[in-house]
Amino acid sequence: MLIVGLTGGIGSGKTLVSDYFKSLDIVVVDADVVSRQVVEPGTEALGKIAEKFDKDILNSDGTLNRRVLRNIIFNNPNEKQWLENLLHPLIGLETARQLQNSQSAYTVFVSPLLIEIGQYKMTNRILVVDAPENLQVSRTVERDDTQAENVQAIMDTQATRQRRLEMADDVILNDGDINSLHKKIDDLHKLYLKLSLE
Repeated sequence: MLIVGLTGGIGSGKTLVSDYFKSLDIVVVDADVVSRQVVEPGTEALGKIAEKFDKDILNSDGTLNRRVLRNIIFNNPNEKQWLENLLHPLIGLETARQLQNSQSAYTVFVSPLLIEIGQYKMTNRILVVDAPENLQVSRTVERDDTQAENVQAIMDTQATRQRRLEMADDVILNDGDINSLHKKIDDLHKLYLKLSLE
């Protein structure tokens, strides 16, 4: 089974790319989605989080209040470490399970931290969605209705653009229109179908 690791900085267009792979009937396993699945109501992980950080961490419907949790761990390295120690193994197991169960010709595994936390070791190839940094900032400011400084702070925690490009087997430069992006993905789709048969 060919597993393509898809990554890129914030605002690079990872979701546009992964959504297009889905439209080509390719299974996409997304680390962000998995990280939400492991803390759904009724999970052991959510119970432990609520126990540690009090019930204020839950929304009225019993789901995790991510904003409150983010605020707690953002300024507290010890709490952040505790949370990562709890969730990272669970996310790893669930990701591996979903990758293993994939039935498409090849599978795309999307993670913003593919390189930073070593998840690329679960893949056969690394595909980087790349964009100039000023474009990443302007897209994210518009999408998330946030400040440029906040976007820059997130970018500073991610692998540098240069590091991602050094690790990449394939690169999609996403600085044009949607049609040119789709054409680049179509070309890679053909390549991955060919590689999956080898």
